[in-house]
Amino acid sequence: MDTITHGIAGALIGKAVFRGEDMLAAKPMNRARIITWALMLGAIFPDSDMVREWFSSNPMLILTWHRSITHSLVCMPIFALALAALTQLFARWRKWEAPSFAALTGIYAIGILSHIFLDLVTTFGTMIWSPLSWSRPAWDLIFIIDFTFTGLLLCPQILAWVYRKAEGLKNRAIITWSVFTLASLVIAALLKIVGAPISAQTALTVIMLLAALFLLPSVRFVGLRLRYATWNRAGLAAASLYLAAAFFAHRAALERVEKFASIFQVKVESLGTLPLPPSLWHWDGLINTPQGVYDVRFDLSESPDLSAIEHRYYPDAIPNQYIDAAKRLPEVQKVYWFSRFPVTRFHKEGSDAIVEIYDARFPQVRRDRPASFTYRVKMDESGKVISQGWLRE
Repeated sequence: MDTITHGIAGALIGKAVFRGEDMLAAKPMNRARIITWALMLGAIFPDSDMVREWFSSNPMLILTWHRSITHSLVCMPIFALALAALTQLFARWRKWEAPSFAALTGIYAIGILSHIFLDLVTTFGTMIWSPLSWSRPAWDLIFIIDFTFTGLLLCPQILAWVYRKAEGLKNRAIITWSVFTLASLVIAALLKIVGAPISAQTALTVIMLLAALFLLPSVRFVGLRLRYATWNRAGLAAASLYLAAAFFAHRAALERVEKFASIFQVKVESLGTLPLPPSLWHWDGLINTPQGVYDVRFDLSESPDLSAIEHRYYPDAIPNQYIDAAKRLPEVQKVYWFSRFPVTRFHKEGSDAIVEIYDARFPQVRRDRPASFTYRVKMDESGKVISQGWLRE
């Protein structure tokens, strides 16, 4: 999950469950605002591991370091205690009324846990047992960036702010609806660029839903009757229902992939179903076989005629001395450790041998760019490595 969504989720939990208030309210800092800030900071803290990547020249940290120690259930209590201690010290210096040390520790723990959970439901994998174990569990329920899920977390918090008082209500409602509508159009354009377009009908439906959410409650000031916490609790409930829907959609998608493997008598070593943007209906079934990977894409809203389903087969290159030499490289071994559905390719560029490994979990979204997480090794005729690294262009 992206860091921004983690922060939004943490703030929502603070407001919906722990009676937190808006972080940027005009009133002086108080206990309720500190609670929301702590939940938000706790929810984004695990991604602080990326700071090391910014100052390091090691290209493997994205695999070996990101989503490890700071995302660990084992280390979580230590981080919660440290963050609570720092918050208390800062609050005393600023002479703010803060929750007790024990309460802050619990709040930070919940924020960190929310981050770990929301990373687990994506496809990237999270080393939740590090440093005891370096496995990367992934539940494959939602895409790493899911605008629908982010919207469900954010909209109720904005609505709670819009309908906090009668003064200036209609202006706030119109402005926020306009901003969200513009953001939706920008997101639709981005999705089209990356190869996951939404239909004009879907875009219009989203705009109408936003209008209903932001404008209808202003009629006769109906929205003022809902308490601040009620808006936020509704958002937490909606996000939870979305995850539940993703769970059942994942199970249905997994059944289709298993049936596909049975119909075509695929020799399965492992398989999985991964969400594809932009909706819960779109899934990518991947099947590891001894010689390559099957890629089965489908829409759950369409007929489950698996004999005519769209699928591709990505064969591994026939083993040779160059591929064997590449597999002995420490960096390549890390790539294979990370990849759940690795595909190995080989070709020649003049007299040079090129070995490429990519993970089919991360599809090629544009034809003019390589698939994400493609690692390339270039060797001369004798097998000496000329260059190696992630393929960017």
